[in-house]
Amino acid sequence: MKVTDEHNQRIANMVFASIYPHYITKVEKKGRTKEELHQVIEWLTGFNETKLQALIEEKVTFKEFFQKASLHPNAHLIKGVICGYRIEEIDNSLTRQARYLDKLVEELARGRKMEKILRKADK
Repeated sequence: MKVTDEHNQRIANMVFASIYPHYITKVEKKGRTKEELHQVIEWLTGFNETKLQALIEEKVTFKEFFQKASLHPNAHLIKGVICGYRIEEIDNSLTRQARYLDKLVEELARGRKMEKILRKADK
């Protein structure tokens, strides 16, 4: 599926704080914890729990969220399909970064072992 400019704009303008509770619900419903979610987010973005909470309170958009992030140097190793889009084929860097996060949350919710989710750094 091809990512459109409208789709990219919609992701850029989404407020992270509006999506974050859905991430928590998704992982907790599958028996994972908020702490594990935070571990995954910190691996990808460099945001510790305090910084993450501050960004939520600021109601930053995904564009602002990822502008402030220090993306893990091996984030580009996150591959696969999420929301109908093949991550490695997404041209827009912000949309690709948002899909990296979605993919990691999905892997966590699916019960993948944390060391395997974070092992992307070891490939």
